[in-house]
Amino acid sequence: MLSNIGVPGLILILIIALVIFGPSKLPEIGKAFGSSLKEFKKATGDMMSDDQDSKKENKNK
Repeated sequence: MLSNIGVPGLILILIIALVIFGPSKLPEIGKAFGSSLKEFKKATGDMMSDDQDSKKENKNK
């Protein structure tokens, strides 16, 4: 999905975000987005490890 955007598309999105939110809000938005993405990746990793653990337990029975 994101592979089709390209550099010009990312620049356009950044300019639109700058106009909508203003330069003072962009760092806050970026920080919130980054922490949300980090939490999502952590939760996904936990789910994957739980799934692998349950598969190992079922295999040993």
